Amino acid sequence: MSGNKLKSELPIPSDVRSDKNARELIRAWAAHHGLHCSLSVDNWGENERIGWGILLTDIVRHVADAMQQQKGWDKSETIHEIRRVFNAELDSPTADPSGKLHRPQ
Repeated sequence: MSGNKLKSELPIPSDVRSDKNARELIRAWAAHHGLHCSLSVDNWGENERIGWGILLTDIVRHVADAMQQQKGWDKSETIHEIRRVFNAELDSPTADPSGKLHRPQ
């Protein structure tokens, strides 16, 4: 590992680099048997909850598309299974979030 870049760090899409208004909203890692996240909140003002809902659903659609491309899995079946697990996990979490909010300096 050199500097702060991890060997498994994902590339930034080229369309993002060309948008001067682009901003990173979420980073997530599987480490030490758990999920670790960095989040940028307060991006949508009064619509913050709606914005995160749309962001999460868009991520699910991107995952389903990637699974279809890489594994040949049906997109609607993948979305259905992710939704099933998502709702079950929200109703009965297997882990509670911990940590604290750090504001950018």
